[in-house]
Amino acid sequence: MTHSGSPHVAVIGGGICGLAAAHRLAHRGTRVTLLESSDQLGGLGTFFAHGDRWLERFYHCIMPSDASLLALLDELGVRDAVRWRETTMGMVVDGRRHPFNSALDLLRFSPLRLHDRVRFGVVSLLLRRLGRNRDLDTLRTEDWLRGLYGDVVWERLFAPMFGSKFGPAFGDVPALYLWQRLGRERNVATRGYPDGGYKTIIDALRTSIEDAGGTVRTSTPVRRLHSTGGRSVLTLTGGEVLDADHVVSTVPLPLLRRIADDALAARLPATDLPYQGVVTGLFFLRQPVTEHYWTPVLHSGTEFDGVVAMSALAGPCAGSHLVYVMHYTDRDSQLYLDDDTAIAARWSAQLRGLYPELGADGIEEVRVFKAPFVEPVYPLGYGATRPPVTVDGTGLLLATTAHVYPEVTSWNSSVTLANEVVGVLEAQPALTEPAR
Repeated sequence: MTHSGSPHVAVIGGGICGLAAAHRLAHRGTRVTLLESSDQLGGLGTFFAHGDRWLERFYHCIMPSDASLLALLDELGVRDAVRWRETTMGMVVDGRRHPFNSALDLLRFSPLRLHDRVRFGVVSLLLRRLGRNRDLDTLRTEDWLRGLYGDVVWERLFAPMFGSKFGPAFGDVPALYLWQRLGRERNVATRGYPDGGYKTIIDALRTSIEDAGGTVRTSTPVRRLHSTGGRSVLTLTGGEVLDADHVVSTVPLPLLRRIADDALAARLPATDLPYQGVVTGLFFLRQPVTEHYWTPVLHSGTEFDGVVAMSALAGPCAGSHLVYVMHYTDRDSQLYLDDDTAIAARWSAQLRGLYPELGADGIEEVRVFKAPFVEPVYPLGYGATRPPVTVDGTGLLLATTAHVYPEVTSWNSSVTLANEVVGVLEAQPALTEPAR
C-alpha cells in the first residue's frame, strides 16, 4: 500500500496504544511514522529472551471481556494464539495462606470474624448493583467501601490493598475506578495468555504497520515537539527534523511537557496527575509455590504486595515456575531508586518466608524490573476534568493513561483509546488534504 501525497501522522510512543493507533491509521491509508525512544516496542509489554522463550518484564493477562483488544487480535490473525485457563485467587494475611474464591473459602477465612465474613460476602455480591446510578466519580473509595463493608474489612483488607496500588492517597481515589475494575476482574476468572508471549502481539502489530506502508522506528527519542493547527515539527536525536500534519502522543503528560516547546507547553492541559511506578521481581523457581494466579500479600512483613504465579496461566518455562512479585511506588521513592541486586536479595528472603518449602535452593534466578509511569492516581471528580484528546490550536492529539479513566489501565483500555483518537483524527481536515 502506498501513501504518496497522503497526510502524515507521527505517533510518539511504541506501547500498545501507539502501536494500535499506527496500525489503524496505516490500514486506512494514512502515512504513519511511529517513534519509540527505547530499543524495544511494547511499553509495559516489553520482554526479554530466556532460553528459547520470550518473557514479559511485567505480568499481563487477557480477559474474555477485553473486547477492543480481542477485536484487534482478530485483525492481526493472532486471536487463536491466545490460550485460556481458569485461574483462582489466594490471599496471604499475617503470613498465612488462604484460598479466596468460594463461599466456603470466605466462611473459613480466619483473618475476619464470622459476622465480617458474612457481611463481606453479601456486600460483594451486591456491589456492582449498589454502584449503579450513583455518582461514584465524586465519592471517595474509602467512604464508599468503609460504609458498605465496615471498619474491620476496610482496615484489614482494602486499606492495604488500595494502599499498595495507589500510595498514600489510596482512600481518595474515586469509587468509580473500583466499580469499573470489578466489572473486569473476579476471583475465579478465565484469563488468556498468547502462545509465544506478548511478543507475538507486538511483532504482529509491527508487521501489520510496515506491510501497510507505515514506518516504525525504535531508539528514536523525540527531543523537541512544536505543533500548530497546520503543521507539527518533531526534532529527533542528532538534530533530524520530521514534519507531520498531526501528532498522536501516547507518552505520559509529564514526559510530554519535557519535549514540548514553550508555545505548545502553554497549550497542554493543566492536568497534573501523580503517577505510581512499579518495581517488579520475576522469580524462576524449581517448584510451584501456589496454584493461585493472583495472591495479595497483606500484613506479612514483605516489601512486595502481591504474588502472581504466571505459570498457573502460561505454563512453566524450561522447567522453571514463574512468579512475579510487585510493589507500586513513586519513581522518587527509596525502593525505586534502590539497587536491583539488593532488592532481589531482600525479596528472595521474603518470598522464602512466605513459602518455606522453597528451601535454600528453590530460587534459581531473580530479575528485577522497574517502570516509572504505570498507574495514574485519579482525583475526585476526574470524570468532569479529564482533558480532551485534542489540544486546541495544534495538530496534537493525546492518547495517554490520563485519558482511559474510568476504565482500568490495561491493554484493552489502551486499544479502546487508540480507536477513539483515530476516529477523532479522521475527522480532521488534514487527514483528507495534507498541509501545504
